[in-house]
Amino acid sequence: MSLRIIVFAKQVPDTTEVKVDPVKGTLIRDGVKSIMNPEDKNALEAALQLKDKYGAKVSVITMGPPSAEAILRESYAMGADEAVLITDPLYAGADTWVTSMILARAAQMIGFDLILTGRQAIDGDTAQVGIEIAEHLKIPVIAYAVDLKLEGERVIVTRELDNTYEVITTKLPCLITCTKELNKPRYMRIANIFGCFDKPITIFNNSVLNFDKNEVGLVGSPTKVRRTFTKGPKGEGVTFNGTPEEAAEMIISKLRAEKLINL
Repeated sequence: MSLRIIVFAKQVPDTTEVKVDPVKGTLIRDGVKSIMNPEDKNALEAALQLKDKYGAKVSVITMGPPSAEAILRESYAMGADEAVLITDPLYAGADTWVTSMILARAAQMIGFDLILTGRQAIDGDTAQVGIEIAEHLKIPVIAYAVDLKLEGERVIVTRELDNTYEVITTKLPCLITCTKELNKPRYMRIANIFGCFDKPITIFNNSVLNFDKNEVGLVGSPTKVRRTFTKGPKGEGVTFNGTPEEAAEMIISKLRAEKLINL
């Protein structure tokens, strides 16, 4: 079997340094250290394991500014075969729906049997993009994978739910979103590190993907951010010493004072 696997990876800011533009409601990335989204790295590792077993071709695609090339070089160093950077000023500020639409078109142009993504990105935490890509492509999607196997043209996925696990089987082509429990990503290989900067990165801009300018970017995004704010610290708690009956009466009196109950 020779598989064509696409891994969608995202360059994200270090979560300890996230800043938000209070006007646009978008992340400020300038001057902030960036990394490959952790669960996208789990998706890449899953693809590389399938490559080791079945001889797959692994293509890594990212969408972002030119600096996002860094995670594509890292993907090459881990063992990817092809890297594509989707970048165009028209795409700036795209929400999850527009982003997934752009990524889906890129996938159609490259061709695939299997698409792997991380469950969610640590900057937005929406867990929407992978599922929306599958919707645009009209292919099955299995989310929250913690185990992944192939049997011929079938994929068998164990996925994690709130308090149980579920095993789902579907046919290729399909899309799977991967969790950190799926595997432990490999380190970059020394030989690949030396060669990764000589490998080509294909650029897809809007002249290649051919969207109307009103379909993409901030202007084309249906999601509108009403307000952004930095969550403040929780208020200091109150310690009460007394009997259980006295504590209950104290709590009730405070709830009455806040007009939260009417007893």
